[in-house]
Amino acid sequence: MKKFPKLFITDIDGVWTDGGMYYDQTGNELKKFNTSDSAGVLFLKYLKTPFAIITSENTEIVKRRAAKLNVEHLFQGVKDKVGKAAELCSMLNCDLKEIAFIGDDLNDIPLLLKVGYPACPDNAPEYVKKHCKYITSKKGGEGAFREFVEIILRENDKLDFVISSHLKKIKDGIE
Repeated sequence: MKKFPKLFITDIDGVWTDGGMYYDQTGNELKKFNTSDSAGVLFLKYLKTPFAIITSENTEIVKRRAAKLNVEHLFQGVKDKVGKAAELCSMLNCDLKEIAFIGDDLNDIPLLLKVGYPACPDNAPEYVKKHCKYITSKKGGEGAFREFVEIILRENDKLDFVISSHLKKIKDGIE
């Protein structure tokens, strides 16, 4: 069993989405999220493990998705992800080596190099993959974040616990 991360951080575009930016005829930007990633957030909440989104984009869409999932730590428009992660570590009393981070592109490499649990989706470029200990079988936008969380949970014998916690919550809600 490995040591469990004290904090999980994720990028959004290319991890929770397919990286596409869709525009309608009136100029509205759209993103497609895979709802299975929300289970990764739920699993971390059962373990009371902090979770953060750090993205260089700054959109109302991501703000709304984070609000729906009750994400406590949302940082948008971030150019220095290492600096923001270090700030968060200071606030949460942990070290960068105790962080699990999943990113998919050039601007994620500096943080991938600093964290203890670096990951990327399967469709990340090879020059990103070479800096990752974990490469999900899923592509960005296909549930890569959830898969990454489940990999870490499985390695630490915690996956069955979070699943049974969720099933208990469902059962208690029904009865």
